[in-house]
Amino acid sequence: MRARWPWVLLLVALLALGPQFLKSYQVYLLSLAAVYALAALGLNLLTGYAGQISLGHAGFLAIGGYSAALLQVKLAWPLWASLPAAGLLTALLGLVLVIPALRLSEIYLAIATLGFGVAVEQLLPQWAWTGGHQGFSIPRPELFGLALNSDLAFYYLILAVGLALVWIAANAVRAPLGRAFVAIRDNELAAQALGISLARTKSYAFLLSAFYTGIAGALYANLVGYLNVSTFNLGLSILLLSMIAVGGLASIPGSLLGAAFLGLLPQVLSGFSAWVPQFIYGAALLLVVIFMPYGIWGFLLQTVGRGRGLMRSARRLFPGPRAESGSTGGDDHA
Repeated sequence: MRARWPWVLLLVALLALGPQFLKSYQVYLLSLAAVYALAALGLNLLTGYAGQISLGHAGFLAIGGYSAALLQVKLAWPLWASLPAAGLLTALLGLVLVIPALRLSEIYLAIATLGFGVAVEQLLPQWAWTGGHQGFSIPRPELFGLALNSDLAFYYLILAVGLALVWIAANAVRAPLGRAFVAIRDNELAAQALGISLARTKSYAFLLSAFYTGIAGALYANLVGYLNVSTFNLGLSILLLSMIAVGGLASIPGSLLGAAFLGLLPQVLSGFSAWVPQFIYGAALLLVVIFMPYGIWGFLLQTVGRGRGLMRSARRLFPGPRAESGSTGGDDHA
């Protein structure tokens, strides 16, 4: 326990002090990547740990974003109340996906979640109070009387919320619930033989994943300051799935690294000709998938951590459940 705290404090200090030396737009990009990281973390809890494939998580982001924005703009709710309310509402609507999840598996479940995401994208513009296809603006909110007008101030809010959610997720995957997720992912029949309820465990996975994504959507709405349903399309759902695949399935640090990699790389390459960023982005994604089968986090543990010191410290920071002893798979790198 004591050995992990220096690493935790170093990481928190870097995240807290680093943006002080960046420009406002760079801080905004970091905040956007952090929001995507929270959404990817929610998806990883569902797909990486519980083995339930979702192609509709952009719908959860939309529900969280619109819920928080409407509560703040239409009902004058404070930010501190609208954030958890948006997460809880998104989790409740996640029950819509639990019904097919209890009956379907693999590709059929992916198709069902895809239909959910498309339905959300098509239904939201039909109501006038969502701004229709034009969307609507959200003014930067206040938090306990303090105006969050600057990108740096809002970054620190996202950082605080993110650290809390990462801590909760790290403890959840080590708890019996997290081990139940891994059990049904690896073998549902064996999990049932051990007394694990598939229906209850899958329901918890969907609810927890939807809650995290709803919070991310609420933060996104307040960060960007404008909502348009066209943002929450199939491409965004695939991007989130790519983030956890590139960063590392069943890995909390992998979710964060994948979001940072795929979220910031296009911005880094934005100064080149139009075709160059697309080519480099696609090539980098392909190389990561081919040469890093366990994602960026797994690659770091297998190479940089071969001295065992970094590897042990990293695993103490983000331990995860192991389905099989001696496995080098995703949850061995969590």
